[in-house]
Amino acid sequence: MRRTQIIMITLLMIPILCSSPLAQRVSDTTTALHALQPDYRTPYGSQSIETITAILKRVHGYLDKATPAQLVDRQSQTPITDLKQAAENTIFAQGDFRLISYEWGVTYAGMINAGKATGDDRFTDYAAKRLAFIKRVVDHYRQMSQDGGGTPVRSVLQPQALDDAGSMCAAMIKAEQAGLVTGLRPMIQNYIDYIGNDQFRLKDKTLARNRPLPKTLWLDDLFMSVPALARMGNLTGQGKYYDDAVNQVLQFANRMFVKEKGLFMHGWVQDMEVHPAYFWGRCNGWALMAMVELLDVLPKNHRGYDLVLRLLRDHIKGLAACQSGEGFWHQLLNREDSYLETSATAIYTYCIARAVNRGWIDERAYGPISQLGWNAVSTKVNAQGQVEGTCVGTGMAFDPAFYYYRPVNVYAAHGYGPVLLAGAEIIEMTKKFKTGINDSAFMVEKR
Repeated sequence: MRRTQIIMITLLMIPILCSSPLAQRVSDTTTALHALQPDYRTPYGSQSIETITAILKRVHGYLDKATPAQLVDRQSQTPITDLKQAAENTIFAQGDFRLISYEWGVTYAGMINAGKATGDDRFTDYAAKRLAFIKRVVDHYRQMSQDGGGTPVRSVLQPQALDDAGSMCAAMIKAEQAGLVTGLRPMIQNYIDYIGNDQFRLKDKTLARNRPLPKTLWLDDLFMSVPALARMGNLTGQGKYYDDAVNQVLQFANRMFVKEKGLFMHGWVQDMEVHPAYFWGRCNGWALMAMVELLDVLPKNHRGYDLVLRLLRDHIKGLAACQSGEGFWHQLLNREDSYLETSATAIYTYCIARAVNRGWIDERAYGPISQLGWNAVSTKVNAQGQVEGTCVGTGMAFDPAFYYYRPVNVYAAHGYGPVLLAGAEIIEMTKKFKTGINDSAFMVEKR
């Protein structure tokens, strides 16, 4: 009986409660509507250095386990601890990723930057340990086989493509300049000799491929060459490397940069009259990173400095217009029905943040874009430290379906280095600039 009375009294009170000032409906006159919390799909605002570092550590923890620096017998899988026993039947112990690849050149560079940004030696130790291991293996096999045939280090001793040479070369130069590893110069020189003398070029010396069609430019090749050439110029002081690097950027741009969009097409074929423009996300990232890496070391009095800087700014402006509301960029940048892709987003985040940190672009205009990009990327690092949402290796095509339906996979190696680079650069931005919410919007300002 008492319970029934309580229920009846409560029901009678509802109209009174609803009509009280405390329960007034939300309206322009009762509520500061501009202060309502938006339903963001991606975290909005800045992350703390501690939060970013924790994400980077998670990536490191996974990669440290997933990429053993070990030789084994091909048949028995028995570990080989004495290099004198390494022969033609010896291979690298299988992990989730290869220790020698252009993707892993980016990863080594990312580890070096992450170590510097966080002050945590685990990152730099990762790069130092594996690059030193590669050096020992290469030194051993160089005595056995000059061309590297039948060895796990053939791509070092005898590169066959820019993919073999450029990214690994740039990472090794960075490691040597940072004092992490010594004795890398023979490998560095071998890579540079391939880029300078052996890779196919057009008549004007633009680096090119003969696939999938003869005399084809792949935008990806800017990253597979320019950072190594630029770093070699910085390492040796020889201007010819800077000149070649600048020429590549400008000659690619003359053919492939679509000015009205501020974006690069993926492929260009010399003997075609029409050049279909497919603005693939990651290749635009490789071009952007090539320019950032070049400007990092190019002397300001070089004839090409201002030209490359202007192109970088135009490209960033074009990319900024394509960022989605979630903070990601699309697989095809100008096609919003193509999927949101992680590796390109991480590359843009790194490059735009670095350009802000270097003073090449306005921090107020572009700092928030890179911060939102990092927030998006951080949602794709799973509990194991794997990077989700990365497009697998991709050739060059002249139809949209090819790009729309490229698979994504956590074992696509292209995502890991860019995530490390992006997180490290956002940490540097957080140290250098005042970041935070001002009147509900995220802002980046000088301190």
